[in-house]
Amino acid sequence: MSNSNSAEIFYAFDRVIDLSLARMQSALKLLGDVEKKLPPIIHVAGTNGKGSTIAFLRAILEAAGKTCHIYTSPHLVTIHERYVIAGKQISEAELFEYAKRVKEISKQIPLTIFEAETLAGFLAFSENHADYLLLETGLGGRLDATNAVNKKLLTILTPIDYDHKEFLGDDLGGIAREKCGILRANTPVIVARQNEIAFDAIENEAEKIGAKPYFFGRDWDCYQSYGKTCFQTNDVFMELPKPSLHGAHQYENAGNAIMAAQFLGIDEGAIAKGIKSAVWAARMQPLTTGIYAEIANKAGAELWLDGGHNPHGAISARNFIASLPPKPLVLITGQLANKDSDGFFKIFAELNPFVITIPIKSTPNAATPENLAAIAKHHNLEATPMNDAKSAVELAAGKHNGARILICGSLYLAGEILGEG
Repeated sequence: MSNSNSAEIFYAFDRVIDLSLARMQSALKLLGDVEKKLPPIIHVAGTNGKGSTIAFLRAILEAAGKTCHIYTSPHLVTIHERYVIAGKQISEAELFEYAKRVKEISKQIPLTIFEAETLAGFLAFSENHADYLLLETGLGGRLDATNAVNKKLLTILTPIDYDHKEFLGDDLGGIAREKCGILRANTPVIVARQNEIAFDAIENEAEKIGAKPYFFGRDWDCYQSYGKTCFQTNDVFMELPKPSLHGAHQYENAGNAIMAAQFLGIDEGAIAKGIKSAVWAARMQPLTTGIYAEIANKAGAELWLDGGHNPHGAISARNFIASLPPKPLVLITGQLANKDSDGFFKIFAELNPFVITIPIKSTPNAATPENLAAIAKHHNLEATPMNDAKSAVELAAGKHNGARILICGSLYLAGEILGEG
């Protein structure tokens, strides 16, 4: 992930994760209560699918002639990806000015890096017009820096599963309750497909808060049928194009966005156009250009990139790979040391991939290739540790004629691949 002047300002802040709203609330007051000047907010929390849901909703709204500010995290290659102002990625000059203003108030209030990044976004979004702000949580919900905003037009809960256990714990009901912290009284919340424990927790929390939940499978549905996206509620049925993003799980992510569009009064034509035009990098993305694609292409191999970094994400990736015509599979993976690598390899084991483990160079928190390879071997997978992605792709391309190569396991790794290739 590359640096810039604005990035250097942010990276000087404390890199610790300290979930709290007190510092954000004090900082917002110093900045003139900018959260009160934001466009109508659609706030998205969950474990997986947040970015894809926002990508679909953005494409739908823009197809309807609306403008959107977007705040997502983490970035893949440059920090500017996190900020979209009325449809355009923020410029370095703009972000640098907002970062300097946040740095100035940090002399009075110590801030974490994510708090500083979020405050810069709120400044940018409050001083530029848009019809909506699509706002993604960073971690959790209740104490996430993005939750310092009070008034919201709509909230969305994508699938909730285990991740970030060191911060959110290992009680799925408790994790779901934390995510529900973004809910507001008398505000609709669109709820994606959930584990039964998470479903019950969300239903109870929504009732306590006075939010209005709309559950996948109960109040709405979205599914694949003969190459189309079918969406329905008690009152509406739409047959729409296939989602632009790959994988069966993207039908449900698209459904979150379609359900949101129903509340926003968006017509079916714009919804159809948005579903087939959404773009979101490193989500089962075919790599067809760049140095890694050139290596794969010479060997007649397919090359895919996915940022899924927990067992729930691994299930989506595995299911997509399993839906393709059979080919020998090579898994190239780098993962953070605090992730459930055992669960990750267990999910892929049934496809019997050849595994190549590599380091992630952009973070000090990565697992070593040797440790990852040992975990893969525990699942009876052939695994080889290597020192870099280029050597790994060369080995993968030569392993089988016409192999299918999947680079996965971390958004940090995905960012390195996109930045280099």
